[in-house]
Amino acid sequence: MAALASFDTLRSLNFSGISAAYAAVGSPTTHPIRAVCISNNTHGDMLFSTDSSISAGQLFVAAGSFKLFDIQANINPQFDDKYTLPVGAQFYCKQLTAPVDGDVYIECLR
Repeated sequence: MAALASFDTLRSLNFSGISAAYAAVGSPTTHPIRAVCISNNTHGDMLFSTDSSISAGQLFVAAGSFKLFDIQANINPQFDDKYTLPVGAQFYCKQLTAPVDGDVYIECLR
């Protein structure tokens, strides 16, 4: 029987925890992640990364917007190639523009 997809725990970070230095958004993943939605519900532009040592960031998410990634969209159905974000992935966020309200969210499908 094939494994069923399910939603992982919602990860969030309040605007008050966001600064010019990377802050962890929730806890590391405990399952391989098939799809991820990064939402910026603040009035500040943000950078997101899974590597806090990359100062330029990996993903830009404008104020009030989101990015959705279907990581397993290109899976080879003949071979389960495990094209996912790995167990232990940690999401980080830092500001480009200082937010004054709202939160950022990471939603994962495992």
